Amino acid sequence: MTTDTPTTGEEPGAFDLARDAAPGLPLTLVERWRASGRTAADARRLLGAHVTTGYSVVSDSAGLTRLSRSLGLLEVLALIDGPKRVLHAYGIGVGGRAMGVWAADNAQLFHPATTDAGTLLSALLRAQDEIGRTCGIRVGIGVHHGDYYDLDGGLYGAEADAVEHLVENHTEGGEIVVTEAVAERLPAGHGFVLRRKDGHGFVLRRKDGHGFVLRRKDAHDGQARLLGAVYRVLDGPRAGDAATDGGWYPIPYPAAFYEDLLRFDPRDAGSAAALAAKHLRERTVVLAERGEPGAAADVPEVALLTGLDLSARMREIGLRLLPAEGAVEVKVAGPLAIYLFDDPGAAVPFALELRAALAEAGMTCRIGLDSGPVLSGRTPDGGRDVAGAPVNQASKMAQDLAAPGVVCLSEAVAAQAGPGEAVAAQAGLGGFTCVQHTVSGVDLTFYQG
Repeated sequence: MTTDTPTTGEEPGAFDLARDAAPGLPLTLVERWRASGRTAADARRLLGAHVTTGYSVVSDSAGLTRLSRSLGLLEVLALIDGPKRVLHAYGIGVGGRAMGVWAADNAQLFHPATTDAGTLLSALLRAQDEIGRTCGIRVGIGVHHGDYYDLDGGLYGAEADAVEHLVENHTEGGEIVVTEAVAERLPAGHGFVLRRKDGHGFVLRRKDGHGFVLRRKDAHDGQARLLGAVYRVLDGPRAGDAATDGGWYPIPYPAAFYEDLLRFDPRDAGSAAALAAKHLRERTVVLAERGEPGAAADVPEVALLTGLDLSARMREIGLRLLPAEGAVEVKVAGPLAIYLFDDPGAAVPFALELRAALAEAGMTCRIGLDSGPVLSGRTPDGGRDVAGAPVNQASKMAQDLAAPGVVCLSEAVAAQAGPGEAVAAQAGLGGFTCVQHTVSGVDLTFYQG
């Protein structure tokens, strides 16, 4: 199996992107929410059947942005594969369940509440030892015990968001952090060495209607803490032979590509060239991030279902506008939608039409477009995924740099599609402007309008 040629719309993926863990939208739940009165009581009733209690274990690579500047896509994919395989083996070995699709460098496991906290931490310490010994990149791992909503194989809810943001933004390579709810489940005389991380707990705060961020809690903050105190696990008993051959983790790649990746030798230039020729294709990536219309809901359950509803509406609008040939929906997850086009000339009008249609539906958006070689195809779960520098570039322009309502074209797209009079006329903005920015130490030149 080789990479797919885009045709019409389907499902998920992204490389180096913040994303929801589930492989797709829980559309049945969204339909029930739409048919309800959309009250707080309705939200709690609908979500109540999906509550699960236990441990969320999340990992994130450290230093990947820096390494990506000197490595090609295939080398990066091989690099981030190692820690995910190790974490999966040890996590499954102590009764964990892999959640969603492990896209980019992220991984997530769920362990039931009956899991012994000491057994779990011993396995994670052993996994970190193995990653440090055998892998070329380190990861930070976070563990929280709490209540979540299990929707189509992904963990949702405020506590799920909180631990993901904790790991993404407040862990280092080789580190394991646990929240207060995990630490208090360790038995007396457990043997683990815990140190309060920076002496602070964390609270969850809304950020411009685009989700949640963690902010350090000080003594004057009256908000309730979702995670409580956070501790670093400095040492402790290691698990014995806890790793198991649990098969592949939920790979975000076509199976045939992953089989080739497992045999790939990054030191062999010929191997890299052959793998690239077999699996990479020139495509144009359109990445859109929507905003939230109006004031954010005060009830977390309402906010969650409203967000899923908006994602479903975004998906419906995108599929309606997507050309019948030469384009495919890769995924819609959370506030993000990603599409692939054979021709950048068709991608630019689509992006402009999508912006206008979302605005008419009450949603602002930021859109980035870039062209180049990407890996894309069917994943074993039947969805799609995409990886490559164009995804990263589109993300940086749209998510990191663009103001709401702005469309950004990379130099590669601009050279092929031409942000001239025709595009300017469609945009209704009087033309695109060339801008320069530096983000994550990378200088970017692109057009925005």
